[in-house]
Amino acid sequence: MKQKAILIAAILVGILAFGLTHKYLKDERDKLYAGAEKIKTIVAQKDLPAGTVLKMEDLGALSVYKSAVGGQAVLPDELNTILGKKLRYSVRRNDPLLWSSVDIPERMRYGLAPMVKTGLRAVSLAIGGEAAVSGLVQPNDRVDILGTFTMPSRAAPGQMETVTLTVLQDVSILATGTRLAKGEGGYQSAFEGRATSFSSVTLEVTPREAELLVFAQNMKGQLTLTLRNPEDVSFEKDLPEVNFQFLEKSLPELNVFRQRNIRHKQE
Repeated sequence: MKQKAILIAAILVGILAFGLTHKYLKDERDKLYAGAEKIKTIVAQKDLPAGTVLKMEDLGALSVYKSAVGGQAVLPDELNTILGKKLRYSVRRNDPLLWSSVDIPERMRYGLAPMVKTGLRAVSLAIGGEAAVSGLVQPNDRVDILGTFTMPSRAAPGQMETVTLTVLQDVSILATGTRLAKGEGGYQSAFEGRATSFSSVTLEVTPREAELLVFAQNMKGQLTLTLRNPEDVSFEKDLPEVNFQFLEKSLPELNVFRQRNIRHKQE
């Protein structure tokens, strides 16, 4: 009887020690991750062996600590990139899906070069602050590029005048500073988090447009961006070169146009 009591007591002590140890480890883990950032990631809904072709029903979403997955986790807004792709390695149920586990070439997922369409070029220009719509333009936005230059006057030979004109219309922004756009390839941004101030923008242009923009900036003129609605693909023909004489002559006409076609049209 005594031996039985000792055995029961030993079992109870063991259970108590296990419970206390579990609580201690949980408390320590909670302290360790206190304030740690969580992100929502794509996870496996069930055990998925290597070679599985990923389908919607295989995948779900789960919040995990960002420090546990770094920048390798597939995020919900990148789901379409991995659907139909094969797994390189097996993934257990509820484990985050990592880019390294999916059969997508590395070059498709990182850096600026894969974002540039064939036949086009990426060119960076020193534009920031108020010239970039108070720094509110973002990667994937579309803009018009205006230039203001001091050049020989056509009306008064031998004199200089300041002229503003539209250089290019409907241009895609690939990056602001080091913050890259995200595209269909699933590549990661060079900057994660909230947008910060920047002093340059990277644009997607043709080789001839790249030459024009580099020349325009090196004329010591000022380039300014105007932001478009993402659905607006319109093109303005025959935009004028604006100098003081044009401004003085055209202000009444411009204001009448604004009242008739913009203000009243919206009401």
